[in-house]
Amino acid sequence: MFRNKRILAVVPARGGSKGIPLKNLQPVGGVPLVARAGHVARACGFIDRAVVSTDHADIARVAAEAGLDAPFMRPETLSGDRIGDYEVLMHALEACEALDHCRYDIVLMLQPTSPSRTPEHVRDTLAMLLDNGFDAVWTMSETDAKQHPLKQHVIAADGALDYYDPAGASIIARQQLEPVYHRNGICYAIARECLVAQKTIKGERTGALVITGHVVNIDTPFDLALADFLFSEGLVR
Repeated sequence: MFRNKRILAVVPARGGSKGIPLKNLQPVGGVPLVARAGHVARACGFIDRAVVSTDHADIARVAAEAGLDAPFMRPETLSGDRIGDYEVLMHALEACEALDHCRYDIVLMLQPTSPSRTPEHVRDTLAMLLDNGFDAVWTMSETDAKQHPLKQHVIAADGALDYYDPAGASIIARQQLEPVYHRNGICYAIARECLVAQKTIKGERTGALVITGHVVNIDTPFDLALADFLFSEGLVR
């Protein structure tokens, strides 16, 4: 428990990734991604139940070896690439509450594709949720100025170039840009009532915990190679 709150951690790890086949089993620093998430969940010490939500037997096996429970297999209806996080988390919450005969107060989502996660990240996310009375807290990273929305463009069917946002025409130096942030997948902490009553992972009051340092959220083979390099060089732990 964490401050007398019962905590359920869910590691979503379906088998049908397209960009990198069986992405969640790919090794980073010699350890499969789903196993890294399991190791962090086990090291936290305040998580009451940590489960993997998967539709793939090998992912379930590797997750279990890393300390995650695999009390159910994700149904086919929740295994496509258009299924949202909310549906996956609600399924896991309902399944675990039925199996464990208890009520969980907070659900954590630990995406295995963000392997630089630490127990401290998870603890800080939970603390922010409770200290501020938020419905949810998401970890975020500051977006590099080169990827700022006001520096993006669109290309029409005839090849004509335009600004994604017309306000971009007035930007000369990066110092004019107000910082923007993106989700990094390290940790989501969501109050049960946010999921059950508001039916969303982003409630009416959602906080942002900004993570500094190297964070790789793996979508492509390049991301995977970069994460492996950062671990092999000791730039993340």
